[in-house]
Amino acid sequence: MTTIADKPDYSLYSNAFGYLRLPLNFSPLESDADVVVLGLPFDMATTGRSGGRMGPGAIRQASVNLAWEESRWPWPFKLSDHIKVVDAGDLVYDCGDSADFTQRVEDFATAIVDSGKAMLSFGGDHFVTLPLLRAHYKKHGKMALLHFDAHTDTYSQGSKYDHGTMFYHAPKEGIIAAENSIQVGIRTEYDQPNHLFQVIDAAAANEQSAAQIIAQIKERVGDMPLYVTFDIDCLDPAFAPGTGTPVCGGLTSDKAMKIIRGLNGMNIVGMDVVEVAPAYDSAEITALAGATLGLELLHVWADSNGKVK
Repeated sequence: MTTIADKPDYSLYSNAFGYLRLPLNFSPLESDADVVVLGLPFDMATTGRSGGRMGPGAIRQASVNLAWEESRWPWPFKLSDHIKVVDAGDLVYDCGDSADFTQRVEDFATAIVDSGKAMLSFGGDHFVTLPLLRAHYKKHGKMALLHFDAHTDTYSQGSKYDHGTMFYHAPKEGIIAAENSIQVGIRTEYDQPNHLFQVIDAAAANEQSAAQIIAQIKERVGDMPLYVTFDIDCLDPAFAPGTGTPVCGGLTSDKAMKIIRGLNGMNIVGMDVVEVAPAYDSAEITALAGATLGLELLHVWADSNGKVK
């Protein structure tokens, strides 16, 4: 008789080494993976509470709560039947050296993307998205950005390494097309008259249906290559207290997942989930939200890239 003990993936607490108990592969370029998961344990660019460097580990630990499902509800297919995903572990860099970290992220991601594989990255503070965007640009050219956040991160007054300046620099570098990009969940101050991105602020997002928001995203982005970045503080602190800069009035985890599912069919080329800071979490709910959002993104990527027949 087969028991749960004979199915190690069914445990909710054992062997949480790779994301979703995926195999750890520190040589992902040599694998036949479709998607590479990468942890980016970096929080030296944060302007609020530090601790995001522990985010990738917390997300992996929480992901065991998702690993036992044969098929992720409500998706009608089993992800592992259609794509292969490996966890490349965490990027190693010279501690305290932001320049070294930034270059190592770009170099690693460039190699992965050039090999034809996609990436799902877990931060770390939101600065990690900038070198990831630079790497994806080399392969895909100028991209649209779908940015879930409480903050626009378009501030010009920050330092070179600042988790609030990435989307000020990226359009200036020609990496992303602001006219095709959209931000969801914003609820902090920004220069509205001169803002380059379309914004669906948190108040509007909470009033609208997921379908209405999805329609605006698709109209704005069109068929451009799309990079999706999800700062966990897009969610209300009731659903994600474990983050460095929490802001009340955010989205529910249910609304966020419905929006992500609705991205099906879009040309998604890169994905990340950032700003999980487990020291401020309660009952791992923020880490679980991050792990779940990552899994939803993997399903959308698989379904949108013709992997599901």
